[in-house]
Amino acid sequence: MTEDTSSLASPGYPVTYDVEPQYADRNRLTVAFRIILALPQWFLVGGPGGISIGLDWGSWGRGDFFWAFVRGIGSGVLGVAAGVMAIISWFAIVFTGKQPRGLWDFTNFFMRWRANAVAYMALLRDEYPPFGPGDGSYPVSFDVGGFPETRDRWSVGLRLIYAIPQMIVLVFLGIAWVITVIIGWFAILFTGRYPDGLYTFGVGYMRWSLRVETYMLLMRDEYPPFSFD
Repeated sequence: MTEDTSSLASPGYPVTYDVEPQYADRNRLTVAFRIILALPQWFLVGGPGGISIGLDWGSWGRGDFFWAFVRGIGSGVLGVAAGVMAIISWFAIVFTGKQPRGLWDFTNFFMRWRANAVAYMALLRDEYPPFGPGDGSYPVSFDVGGFPETRDRWSVGLRLIYAIPQMIVLVFLGIAWVITVIIGWFAILFTGRYPDGLYTFGVGYMRWSLRVETYMLLMRDEYPPFSFD
């Protein structure tokens, strides 16, 4: 990384995400085969926008709420583990007002890794992401603030209900993002450049969706802003 870009996030919100821009001079070969190259990362931490377009509505309809939540919170092996830990944390917070620190730390590890991986999958960077958070070695900044010692039991208890408006918005934004990333893929292959406006939209969508994921994974109690900034 060349600079800390986390200050570009919404003022006052503890979850920040930004990507060091890479509009031009793109690696057309790795972009052409990005889906294949990203498969190991996808298997471990899931793909972009997992919480919105990964929700298993069929499971909800069948009343299988547990697996609907686990699958929806993030695909990938570690994403499923993080979903299970969120469920355990939900009970711990609702009944004791505290979240086990080890569960939060694992989720933080997962989300920092995921923040790097989705930037690569979304064509925002060409460098292959590390298998792990990277600890500043990758040109992506992601931070969720410190471990919250005190928790809002009501907010946690009703988290699934509170998050519904966010998830509805992200479903439609996710559809728009898929269209823009397809256009960006062709643009890079033919011109070697990702159009600036589409790139900015992609970063904003990733920022929004990652904030909602951290909220759903019970890492923060502050409600995420309806904003790309």
